[in-house]
Amino acid sequence: MDMTNQTLVTEFILLGLSSIPEVESLFFMIFLLMYATILAGNILIITVICLDKRLHTAMYYFICNLSFLDCCYSTVTVPRMLADLLVKRKSISFTACMIQLYFFGSLVSVESLLLAAMAVDRYIAICHPLHYTRIMDQHTCCSLVAGLWVGGFLCTTVHVILISRLSFCKSNVIQHFFCDLPPLLQLSCSNTFINILVIFTLGGVMAFGALLTMAVSYTFIIITILNIKSSEGRSKAFSTCASHLTVVIIFYGVLIFTYFRPTNTNSFPVDRFMSVVYSIVTPMVNPMIYSLRNTEMKKAVTKNMIRVQRMTK
Repeated sequence: MDMTNQTLVTEFILLGLSSIPEVESLFFMIFLLMYATILAGNILIITVICLDKRLHTAMYYFICNLSFLDCCYSTVTVPRMLADLLVKRKSISFTACMIQLYFFGSLVSVESLLLAAMAVDRYIAICHPLHYTRIMDQHTCCSLVAGLWVGGFLCTTVHVILISRLSFCKSNVIQHFFCDLPPLLQLSCSNTFINILVIFTLGGVMAFGALLTMAVSYTFIIITILNIKSSEGRSKAFSTCASHLTVVIIFYGVLIFTYFRPTNTNSFPVDRFMSVVYSIVTPMVNPMIYSLRNTEMKKAVTKNMIRVQRMTK
């Protein structure tokens, strides 16, 4: 009997982060606090950018979208993970698993493309400052971001369609705390060559295309900064890129390590740790990176906090 297009399981069992009750209780408190920090920090950035007209520029429009993405893709995994830490049997239906995989993969894809767009934005701002407002106008920014969202979701649609057609007859136990591509491919008893090929081809084109865009942009940025005569000017120009570079290094470092290794070399404990980094830690530190290293953002936050305090008195 041909079982290539049949799925023999209706639900999966997630192993989660730990099976020790005491450790799970500790993890619950830690990750609940981290998730609250993610939402508070990113919502604060979105609110401040929307309220302060001085921040209605392309750079802050992209930062606002980045904060929204961080809220969304952490919400796809963290609430479910927190709920699983409170129960013994961590089950998820096949349909819910595919939905989680789809939205998480789509949002991560959009963020990878958005970081590339932010690099191009910094290139235009530093290398072509006189034409910046004309090139990066509101219409261009909205069209670019809309294209990134569509592209990210279309890319993941291909992966989810392919993986939903696999047979899962070996086991229904996922060695992870959410539905992700590597552990699902390990469970399948079908030939996953096409899936792996698509991951490396489509994902590789997107990830390394974005990385190439950022590399080219920052090459010209560095050349331009080095040609600035005043040390103050060089410092100011570099400070506008430092936050973005920090986020890119963290995000892409973890992403490439997790998804662009041969599947037979995957270490699930390591993968779970790396997934915690890019699904929880990165969205939590992004607001700190952009607010603490950005003078305009700090001024806007302080101004709006004072305004709120006056309104509450």
